[in-house]
Amino acid sequence: MDLASALSRPAPDVAPDLLGELLHHGGVTLRITEVEAYGGADDPGSHAFRGRTARNGTMFGPAARMYCYFTYGMHVCSNVVTGADGEGCGVLIRAGEIVDGLDLARSRRPGASDRDLARGPARLTRALAITLEHDGTDLAAGEVRLELQPTPTSRVRTGPRVGLRAAPDRPWRFWIEGDPTVSSYRPAAPIGRRRRPDRA
Repeated sequence: MDLASALSRPAPDVAPDLLGELLHHGGVTLRITEVEAYGGADDPGSHAFRGRTARNGTMFGPAARMYCYFTYGMHVCSNVVTGADGEGCGVLIRAGEIVDGLDLARSRRPGASDRDLARGPARLTRALAITLEHDGTDLAAGEVRLELQPTPTSRVRTGPRVGLRAAPDRPWRFWIEGDPTVSSYRPAAPIGRRRRPDRA
């Protein structure tokens, strides 16, 4: 089965299957240890919830493309597009273990421990030198490449996605149990009350 066919399923079904797979870019190879699934129009936690935009267009297909986006004004996150064309589904790559190109990853994340080199979605893209320019990359044959392994991992745990205010309880975060590179769970922070302006 080719990569696009393997990924042309709902994101919550694909997500656990990505654990243990390899992501290659920039002379570095990462073993995926943590992911989160995001649906389309039925998932208020997803970028695709309100429909296609210039920012999220890659999410709407085809499968096996990389969807990259900018967050917090400083970080890039990377996703694997899944599902049928037009659905707007994807899987966020949250964390992984660097298994090749360790010195290169260290040079891009100076001061980080080997455990923390790609422990979190923004750290991961920095370690692999993935940028917004990789949005839309064909993961089967492009500059960033996803390699499926013959034996799936069996130590999969699931729980709520990290930091979401919309649909926070869906158990669509998946990780390899006991792996030290998996990030810590954090619920969404409460929204502080706005200060009222001084009255004249």
